[in-house]
Amino acid sequence: MPPAVKSPDPDPAEARPRRYHAPQRKLAAAETKARIRAAASALFVEHGYVATTVRDIARAAGVGERTVYAAFSSKADLFRHVLGVATVGDELPVAVPDRPEMLAAFAQTDPHTVIHQSIDYTVALFERAGDLIMVTVQAADADPDMRDAADAGSRTTRKVWLTLTESLHKAGSLRPGLTAQTAADIFYALASPHTYQLLRRHCGWSRSRYQAWLTEAVTQQLLGG
Repeated sequence: MPPAVKSPDPDPAEARPRRYHAPQRKLAAAETKARIRAAASALFVEHGYVATTVRDIARAAGVGERTVYAAFSSKADLFRHVLGVATVGDELPVAVPDRPEMLAAFAQTDPHTVIHQSIDYTVALFERAGDLIMVTVQAADADPDMRDAADAGSRTTRKVWLTLTESLHKAGSLRPGLTAQTAADIFYALASPHTYQLLRRHCGWSRSRYQAWLTEAVTQQLLGG
């Protein structure tokens, strides 16, 4: 009887489980997420939050609905992501008051520079997110998620401007008789997404014209000149 032939040992490389290329997978996932975000942003602005469906977004992004839901738990979750990225300009978990541009503006000692740099950042923010912010305002009465988003944005903005005007008040920079709270209210009203929408979108003002007007208006109202 011939001796049994021993099977060769398996190649160790073949025995090990295959490793997926994690960097490539992460890159592909990030690109898909960016396509979904871009499609959702355009549709939310064009059609509004309520009328836009996840199916519409998936179709516009060139993906399936399951892919959208794999990245975002709901339409509301997707909108929060879209608005958040547009507001700060990236996906880093750093809020507007903690952004380097705002910290630098608040650290200035000259009140005119404080206002000028704060408005620089605000206008850039509106250019990225102003239309989406108005989506929350317009849908607030029809959807509780949009009401929450609108209210949260309002509270955050008012807090930012109050912090700024309290600093100006302590430095004696506000015009006579103007309290920090009233100054913050004025800033909040002038530098609002509503006014931005009216002048930039409805009246067709250029960004530079709108920014120059806003800087002058806030400066006159808060500093008196």
